Amino acid sequence: MAQPDNQSKRFFESLSGAGKSIAVLTSGGDAQGMNAAVRAVVRMGIYVGAKVYFIREGYQGMVDGGEENIKEASWESVSSMLQMGGTVIGSARCKEFRSHEGRLKAAHNLVQRGITNLCVIGGDGSLTGANLFREEWSGLLEELVQQGLIDEDAVQKYSALHIVGMVGSIDNDFCGTDMTIGTDSALHRIIEVVDAIMTTAQSHQRTFVLEVMGRHCGYLALVSALACGADWVLIPEMPPEDGWEEKMCQKLSATRSRGSRLNIIIVAEGAIDRHGKAITGSVVKDLVVRCLGFDTRVTILGHVQRGGTPSAFDRILASRMGVEAVIALLETTANTPACVVSLCGNQAVRLPLMECVQMTQEVQKAMDEKKFEEAVKLRGRSFENNLKTYKLLAHRKLESELPHSNFNIAVLNVGAPAAGMNAAVRSAVRVGISEGHKMFAVNDGFEGFYKGQIKEIKWADVGGWTGQGGSLLGTKRTLPAKHVEKIAEQMRAHNINALLVIGGFEALECLLQLYEARSSYEEFCIPMCMLPATISNNVPGTDLSIGADTALNSIVETCDRIKQSASGTKRRVFIIETMGGYCGYLASVGGLAAGADAAYIYEEPFDIRDLQSNVEHLTEKMKGAIQRGLVLRNENSNENYTTDFIYQLYSEEGRGVFDCRKNVLGHMQQGGAPSPFDRNFGTKISAKAMLWLTKKMNETFRQGRVFANTEDTCCLLGMRRRALVFQPVVQLKDETDFVHRIPKEQWWLKLRPLMKILAKYKTSYDVSDSGQLEHVVRNIRPKESDASGAM
Repeated sequence: MAQPDNQSKRFFESLSGAGKSIAVLTSGGDAQGMNAAVRAVVRMGIYVGAKVYFIREGYQGMVDGGEENIKEASWESVSSMLQMGGTVIGSARCKEFRSHEGRLKAAHNLVQRGITNLCVIGGDGSLTGANLFREEWSGLLEELVQQGLIDEDAVQKYSALHIVGMVGSIDNDFCGTDMTIGTDSALHRIIEVVDAIMTTAQSHQRTFVLEVMGRHCGYLALVSALACGADWVLIPEMPPEDGWEEKMCQKLSATRSRGSRLNIIIVAEGAIDRHGKAITGSVVKDLVVRCLGFDTRVTILGHVQRGGTPSAFDRILASRMGVEAVIALLETTANTPACVVSLCGNQAVRLPLMECVQMTQEVQKAMDEKKFEEAVKLRGRSFENNLKTYKLLAHRKLESELPHSNFNIAVLNVGAPAAGMNAAVRSAVRVGISEGHKMFAVNDGFEGFYKGQIKEIKWADVGGWTGQGGSLLGTKRTLPAKHVEKIAEQMRAHNINALLVIGGFEALECLLQLYEARSSYEEFCIPMCMLPATISNNVPGTDLSIGADTALNSIVETCDRIKQSASGTKRRVFIIETMGGYCGYLASVGGLAAGADAAYIYEEPFDIRDLQSNVEHLTEKMKGAIQRGLVLRNENSNENYTTDFIYQLYSEEGRGVFDCRKNVLGHMQQGGAPSPFDRNFGTKISAKAMLWLTKKMNETFRQGRVFANTEDTCCLLGMRRRALVFQPVVQLKDETDFVHRIPKEQWWLKLRPLMKILAKYKTSYDVSDSGQLEHVVRNIRPKESDASGAM
């Protein structure tokens, strides 16, 4: 494994944790992913030479003190935590900590162990309490001196308390971060239930009302409504206008009249009307039964949403945040304000804790004052865009209300199928129709295009598509170059004015070929846009692709089951092969989420010495308390060091210490229902692409026709760090390794050292991209950001 270079050595020396003590606690409610965050804090803390302590039962444990409540953590003490829901170190509400006397006891307990660095994982109440504790710290120490409990030397030695927060809350109700730890997992629980309910609802022609958590924040309700295509959603930030009851019933009735056999209504538990009156699931049910006579059922999900194993997204988010929190603690000075580690787009940032708390409180204040538009804006750009997209897709305008554009847009899938493609197509069709366009669906990619498999697709044709895996339009890898003349004929025959291509690396190659064909065929002088959709996440110009999150969850779930199969047996190492072509994204990020010991990929060459080093590393671990090992290998990582070769090497070298098993995951990574993230990401970027195509068609409409031949009219829409960006495909050629079908630079390679560090390897870690302290007001509406990693 790579050894630290000089620059990284300087980093570890300058941020040495030697002589420092860090304590980690989880407070308030629990959330899936908290254990991953605790694990990352403990292992990163030990890695840099600090002593790390668990504080059990949150602030209650800090106040009570004692060996059981404040206990030093070891590397092994956080093994097998990654896949567990809740928080294994316990969480509790603590009235005593709210009093001065309680905080005095807590300060005494920390000073006794030399703890002056706190990592707090909780909601805004827990983090506010931590900041008050920090502000009072010097005064509390003086009181302890006066009471004779500590001496003056201790005051000097432990003069400042440093605090870094991470937000663990399934509600995603904390301003300043696009996603809180636990939110994505809660969405998984909701969508699993919705998908199950939809089958029974269709069987019986029923209406289902789902009540989800969110007393003060409607994020879960809103995103789950987007992800399942619900007929109606009720959230606290945007109460419905007076007379909503009649409008809702009309909508439900219209949906049934078009042949749908079910209706889904999602209600946040804190939903209210414009007069502050609560709207509950039972209120909505009674209304539907009274006005429409539909067979209606209510399901209150409750604490199911808090339970279960954390999703891949939450494990990666929590691991990244945990490591970032330790680095932030080591970089703090006496003048550094308490900060919270946040996510903006696809980047970790640090924000002043109290600025975030203040903004969060302003949302509630705006809602109390019935300034609902302001409350939505204060929630942030991501929340606001979710709401706009939902309104655009869920509520069909009357023919008389639609603009009349005379534009025809074709949509098709290219390459291998990826979960979330259907959500993207549904979004494109409905936004296109709302913009007044005629939408055409092309079956079987460009092969279907030149064969004329093109037909108009209507609003109702894409009902229920969000939860469907694979590609309902059909998709092929065929490139258009050999068939441009026939494709041009079809475009002329159907008068296609714009093209939306949803697919993987082949889709990029297709758009490049069509761009080149513009010089010979005017039919291709139209706006064209590509949406990246591939489980491999190997498309240049974007950090994330539709379908990759679902594949990651499939890998992580399988790894969990495989590891569990070894519990209670002798020590065992599993060698697992993932898909991805030459791109190591699935192996690397899946390895981080599953707690792998190694992940072999093409982008990071390895030889027999590396393999031998890994075997020796695992052998040492297995001689201790560790029972299981996990090694991932990307399918094309090395033509000679195959999965079989690595399995045989490990089996031979580990003989007498551990035995081996191997597993090739294959196409199960490509199948299954799309994750909430992929449904939402596909829906939102597709809506954005359609609005861009509309704008470009209007801009290039001259003398009765669309004519677009500039670079900026043939683009890929991708997530770049914090923003969704349209990039001309021609400009992406220089960023692309066409032989191996991968981008030349890949952001996720920076996550690989995290996996190695958390697996106890000594390795270099680049902190140049580490979060710098920013300000929440500037962060809340970044230009063109649709952050959330698109959630």
